[in-house]
Amino acid sequence: MLYCELALVTSLQSECLSITIEYEGKLPDFIDSQYRSSTWGRRGIFFLAALAIGVFVCGRIGLSYWVDLLWFQSLGYGEVFWKSAGLQAIAFLLFAGITFLVLYGAFSALRRFHEADLPRAHAIVIAGEPITLSVQPVLRVISFCISIAVACVTGLAMMAEWPTLALFWYAPHATGSVADPIFGKPLNFFLFTLPAWQLVNNWLLTLAIATCAVAVLFLFITSGVRSLAKRQITYAPSPWRGLSIMVAFLLPVLAMNVYVGRFQLLLEHHTIFDGITYTDAHITIYGLLLVCAALFLGAVISAYNAVRHSRGRLIVAAILPAVLCYGALGIVGWYVGNFIVKPNELVREEHFIAHNIEMTRQAYGLNHFAQREFPAETTVDAADPANNQPTLQNIRLWDWRALQDTLRQVQEIRTYYDFPDIDIDRYKIDGTTRQVMLAARELNVEKLPVSSRNWINEKLIYTHGYGVTMNPVNGFTAEGLPTLLLSNMPVQSTFQSLTVTRPQIYFGELTDTDVYVRTRQQEFDYPQGQNNNLTSYEGNGGIVLGGFLRRVMLAIDRGDLGKLPFSDDVNSQSRLLMRRNIRERIAVVAPFLSFDQDPYMVVGDDGRLSWILDAFTVSNNYPYSTHYNLGESSINYIRNSVKVVVDAYTGATTLYVFDSEDPILASYRRIFPSLFKDASEMPTDLRRHVRYPEGLFKVQSEVYGLYHMTNPAVFFNREDLWTVATESVTDGNGQQTAQIMQPNYVLMKLPGGSSEEFVEILPFTPANRNNLIGWIAGRCDGADYGTAVVYDFPKTKLIDGPQQIEARIDQNAQLSGQLTLWNQQGSHVLRGSLLVIPSGRALLYAEPIYLQAQQSPMPELRLVVLALQDKLAYGTTFQAALRSLFGGEASSLNASEAAQPVPASKGTPPPSTDINELISEAAKDFADYQRLTAAGKLGEAGLKLDALKSVLERLNAHRK
Repeated sequence: MLYCELALVTSLQSECLSITIEYEGKLPDFIDSQYRSSTWGRRGIFFLAALAIGVFVCGRIGLSYWVDLLWFQSLGYGEVFWKSAGLQAIAFLLFAGITFLVLYGAFSALRRFHEADLPRAHAIVIAGEPITLSVQPVLRVISFCISIAVACVTGLAMMAEWPTLALFWYAPHATGSVADPIFGKPLNFFLFTLPAWQLVNNWLLTLAIATCAVAVLFLFITSGVRSLAKRQITYAPSPWRGLSIMVAFLLPVLAMNVYVGRFQLLLEHHTIFDGITYTDAHITIYGLLLVCAALFLGAVISAYNAVRHSRGRLIVAAILPAVLCYGALGIVGWYVGNFIVKPNELVREEHFIAHNIEMTRQAYGLNHFAQREFPAETTVDAADPANNQPTLQNIRLWDWRALQDTLRQVQEIRTYYDFPDIDIDRYKIDGTTRQVMLAARELNVEKLPVSSRNWINEKLIYTHGYGVTMNPVNGFTAEGLPTLLLSNMPVQSTFQSLTVTRPQIYFGELTDTDVYVRTRQQEFDYPQGQNNNLTSYEGNGGIVLGGFLRRVMLAIDRGDLGKLPFSDDVNSQSRLLMRRNIRERIAVVAPFLSFDQDPYMVVGDDGRLSWILDAFTVSNNYPYSTHYNLGESSINYIRNSVKVVVDAYTGATTLYVFDSEDPILASYRRIFPSLFKDASEMPTDLRRHVRYPEGLFKVQSEVYGLYHMTNPAVFFNREDLWTVATESVTDGNGQQTAQIMQPNYVLMKLPGGSSEEFVEILPFTPANRNNLIGWIAGRCDGADYGTAVVYDFPKTKLIDGPQQIEARIDQNAQLSGQLTLWNQQGSHVLRGSLLVIPSGRALLYAEPIYLQAQQSPMPELRLVVLALQDKLAYGTTFQAALRSLFGGEASSLNASEAAQPVPASKGTPPPSTDINELISEAAKDFADYQRLTAAGKLGEAGLKLDALKSVLERLNAHRK
């Protein structure tokens, strides 16, 4: 018999207590002690702390949902909130509840299976009262807590996937005309059913692995307890029964994952194409069915092992058939792929490549692209300038970067204003459609002086931006500044038909903070001389603050508890404007949509300002379609189904449907019928300004570069691969770098068209080449909206691309020398976007060149370069370059040279012919040029430079 003495020393009323325990291979039944424990008091404190934490967390969540409800109701979308919250609640409760039941049930079953090997209950007599200590209650509490925690985490994870589950539930059951060519499944299966199956299968697999892990843990624990108790460890039926049941649950779940994985083969990426290959179609999809059968067989073996004499070797036997089948499938697939497919790859894969081409073109809407041949002739007459005046008169000379820098100098007025972006659009002004550039003047509170950064200024006074600027894309003043149609504060217009009646911008791209309006504190509207013009919000947007308690609750949610409830400026009629950034605003209203990164401002006929943002429905489950990137997301299906309009003053947000045939949007309309409106309900003045979205155009152009090849043999060999052309741009240090061309919006008459239209354009080059091979235009107007036209250039002759035109500019002796001179002495050259525009039967190239002082970031247009395939012309103005290109005039770097010489009057002294005087005059002009350039007076510096050139030419003439 083994005896041991355990000394327990506790400080309680200065008494020491010693307890002797006799241990004989197991714990004694009773332990007597005079010490009264304070366990119940500690449990009470722990319970109250846990309750307080739970109430706090639930209260914050509930408060957040309440504020969201108020916000959705302020937009008129209360029904949308309740539907979204209901779907999230159902997903959370359903999956959290099932997860808890499965896990806690597994814990309970495993405890019963291993009960004989767990430590038994024992009693301790404290102060004459027996207290039973048992492992079972402890395990029960631990298993309950773990099950609850895992269930909550799982519920939250599945709640975040509510759009997937909702689409599965609400998707129309009509099969449609599109079906995959391998399984014959309708498109709805891949867009709605398959993602839900994958989600549920992953959840079940996680549960199955977790229960198996718990079973293994119990197996090790009980084995350890038996070893400590000096009992012989044998593989008795009892220890293996629990693991057998869990394996019997795991294997069918794996079988379901393998079965669903067969459909995933349609989405697999391969070197040449995406989708199912010859090997997949003939070997893999059938072999995976055998693997499924082997897994189900293993589940039966494991279940038999659980109800009969449980043995570990039968668990291995349950897994072995599936492992063998999977290994055999891999070997057979390897053999077929290397010895049957590879030697005859084109023949074997041709049928499957055709599937990939067809389905990818459908998924990205390339079936809406029309192809036309374009001769790309080289002569001046082929450009046909007389019949293409709308195109020539709307060629964009203002690069958006140069215009943004200029507007920040001449139209920001105050340092806290900013122009975050430049938008290009078309407007009918006095009966003529003109292409213009707009910029919203937004208020950036981060730029307020440090002394003004306080709560009252940021939340009550500086609440909004003011007005827009608008200028023609090719309008310049004599000083090289933009010709502004809308400008200044208050907004001034040069045309009566163009007015802004609500210039205040409460919702925009830089409005990232909450503000309070309709307060006793008037808001800053715009600067006016020595004083400021003030205003008060008159819209109905935002959440009414109401009484003190409501204000406190809103302040807690918005993190403004220290100021809002106690401000004397805020009253019950004041309103909270939150989520004022238009991107964030729309993303909360419709989180299931993807959005273009370029919202643009529109001036309505009524003078109100509105933002338009393109929204996309996307998927990565379109069968046989190749994946491309949209931002940070990988997709293989996209539709521009929705245009979102946000009122810049009230924040009213409206979603208009522009693609009623999109199955994904049709499902969301079934879920949220009140959220969307038909495109026909969009106001006419806004409808005139919808455009082909830039994000969609980029993706489609990238896809088209490969998938314009519809012949599988040509596709296989990549014989006609296109890429978007590159151009030279000037970086911040004045150095030229090559980058992929960005889409450009232009107003032009397409070849063969009857009138001008607004289009988005991109040129293409063959892969790894600089010459042009094609040109694409996304159409924005009327019945042609949403379609695109591709012009294929002749492959039998070389057509200059943007980089080759840039090289011709750099190789021109006069231009090169001038650009080198400008890039010295405190200034550098900025080269604008090179436009490639079909005109008549020829291609016209246009590039503006600016001069910018290093100390004054305000570019000034100095040259316009125009080119055809065989001719390069330039001038100080667009008209001068146009005359040089089409009128036969000589190109000139000097504005005065393009004009006819005017004979000097009798009172005008003749120019000096003395060499020393000419040298002195040249030195003076050069010194003046340096001084004016350093001071940022580029207009005057340009005149001095022209004078210097004139003197140098006279010097050269004198030397001859």
